[in-house]
Amino acid sequence: MGDHHPRTAATLYTPEQRKRRDESVWTLVQGLLAPAQFLVFLVSLALVVRFLVTGEGYAAATWSIVIKTGVLYSIMITGAIWEKVVFGQYLFAPAFFWEDVVSFGVIALHTWYLYALWTGAYGASAEMAIALAAYLAYVVNAGQFLWKLRMARLAAEAADAAAAREAA
Repeated sequence: MGDHHPRTAATLYTPEQRKRRDESVWTLVQGLLAPAQFLVFLVSLALVVRFLVTGEGYAAATWSIVIKTGVLYSIMITGAIWEKVVFGQYLFAPAFFWEDVVSFGVIALHTWYLYALWTGAYGASAEMAIALAAYLAYVVNAGQFLWKLRMARLAAEAADAAAAREAA
């Protein structure tokens, strides 16, 4: 790949990867899609819970899950492109390997929901239970990404502070 600075356990990106990340339009796309997906998730979760508690609003809950799934597919596709730009491979780059593994579980659960919806094979309550399982996996996956990015930010701040001390 041409990266001459190895990534250590404390850093998420080599200097070259950080430069590619910062210059890529896909970083902005991911930065916009992630909070949008979270907002769609919160609305959908409320609608799903409302349906399960009251039996009301099946159509609204269903549409919200379909929209959430579409946003998820979008963020997964654009995230793969982002990984290719930054790390040189579409998925499972070492820096985000486990996040990608769990992402595939999230995708599988959302896709299972679509299968259940389109075939009618399980019934409304089971469909919503599948959606809740997908949403739980999504929360775990979002937590993975947030934790990873927070640790990378702290490591970068510590490295910058150490470099400033050395320069002084």
